[in-house]
Amino acid sequence: MDIILLTVGKTADGQIADLTDRYIGRASHYVPMQMRCIPDLRKTKGLTAEKRRQLEGEAILSSLTPSDHVCLLDERGKELTSMEFSDLLSKRMASGIKRLVFVVGGPYGFSPDVYARADSKLSLSKMTFSHEMVRLFFAEQVYRAMTILRGEPYHHE
Repeated sequence: MDIILLTVGKTADGQIADLTDRYIGRASHYVPMQMRCIPDLRKTKGLTAEKRRQLEGEAILSSLTPSDHVCLLDERGKELTSMEFSDLLSKRMASGIKRLVFVVGGPYGFSPDVYARADSKLSLSKMTFSHEMVRLFFAEQVYRAMTILRGEPYHHE
């Protein structure tokens, strides 16, 4: 199974980008993982939030394959502990899914079409984080989950 972190826009902060890449690299020692970025929309000055969600949604949907298992990283998603998240990944890996795609939307969230396509939603916290920080936190959690599944000492209960 491949894990894809699909994001809207690049990470502007170099330090956050470096740390995110570091954790994706660490996680990749256990499971193929990569981050794919959909380019930011151009000429957005006159666009409503709804129109931006729609256009970003079209780009997100065009990046998916019909067989992808799609999980939105969304404030209304289910909150899990690190142990529960590692169990979720273990079950997904055993299920035969080829690509597990976690999606970080743009600043205005997801379009109704993206919500309709999603197989699940996951929340990292009830707090709101920048999209750049979500990428970092999520990459670290995938790495943590992999070390939990291998019984390695990174995670402490």
